[in-house]
Amino acid sequence: MQTDLLREARRQAEICNACRYCEGYCSVFPALHQERFFSEANLTQLANLCHNCRGCYYACQYTAPHEFDLNLPKALAEVRQDSWESFAWPAPLARRFQKSGVMIALATVLGFGVLFLAFRMLGSAGGSGFYAVLSHSAMVAIFLPAFLFPLLSIAVSLRRYWTATEGGRITRDQIVDAFASAAKMKNLAGGHGDGCNFEDEDRFSQARRFAHQAVMYGFLLCFASTTAGTILHYGFDMPAPYPFWSLPKLLGIPGGLLMVIGTIWLASLKLKADKSLGAPSAWGGEMGFILLLFLVALSGLGLYALGGTTAMPALLAIHLGSVLSFFLLTPYTKMVHGFYRLAALVRDEQRKSAG
Repeated sequence: MQTDLLREARRQAEICNACRYCEGYCSVFPALHQERFFSEANLTQLANLCHNCRGCYYACQYTAPHEFDLNLPKALAEVRQDSWESFAWPAPLARRFQKSGVMIALATVLGFGVLFLAFRMLGSAGGSGFYAVLSHSAMVAIFLPAFLFPLLSIAVSLRRYWTATEGGRITRDQIVDAFASAAKMKNLAGGHGDGCNFEDEDRFSQARRFAHQAVMYGFLLCFASTTAGTILHYGFDMPAPYPFWSLPKLLGIPGGLLMVIGTIWLASLKLKADKSLGAPSAWGGEMGFILLLFLVALSGLGLYALGGTTAMPALLAIHLGSVLSFFLLTPYTKMVHGFYRLAALVRDEQRKSAG
């Protein structure tokens, strides 16, 4: 990891540790105030525990023009981003996506979309519905490796993170408490429960918390929809397409709507927010990730609405291209931040247990 980023984060953490005004703001400060010396392991853990709500910055009396020039949200965001790039496997791909995330997302979606559309132009796959464009066996052959690769990549990355932060043996209670915190987005509610100051320094808001929840629960519903379809196909010999009142549709449609609403909401909040309080170099990658999720959800809903029309092959190509791009780019997009944040929450539970 970059020593200059760690050095600046250490300087600011030491000042915060002496002040202690923000002790109740989020999980970062109790963990920070427990330390006397900030090692690379400490700073990496604190950076990934931080949810960049920015409440501490607006409450701080030592921000510019004070000579201390504190900007802890930015310092931790830069260490956090550097840690993701350092722990990523393979690492060069992560750095490339952070620099040109929107362009890479659009290029991969369009590239894969054109490829899938070309399959259709070469002739029918012989099935019905979606499988007339691309056979079921071809979809499995393409998407199964694309699904397994990010799981392997993320597993390697998290292993590196856990080693770097000196994590120990994980207990069931630590996992339960970490998942409970993630499910409620506790650290986006602020220590007072009124939310954070992400998009407006003078106003506490729950908007970022709710937008994240919309995306998270929408994604989980869509994943459950795909899982239900897989079980119906292989377990009950009931291949797609499925009617509206089937489990895949009842899970997938609200999931897709939540993802569309949540991604638009997150993008609007990021456009309002002060870029100088985050990692400026990661802004393009973050927006590229939001764009990918939006395209996956919107194209999926479009397929449901227009799946019986002549627009279906083009929509399916865009949807499959979006999903394939999402899978392959997941280890390098901000999608991986959810895994790191969850690992940081588990590690924080270990700190509490040890204390």
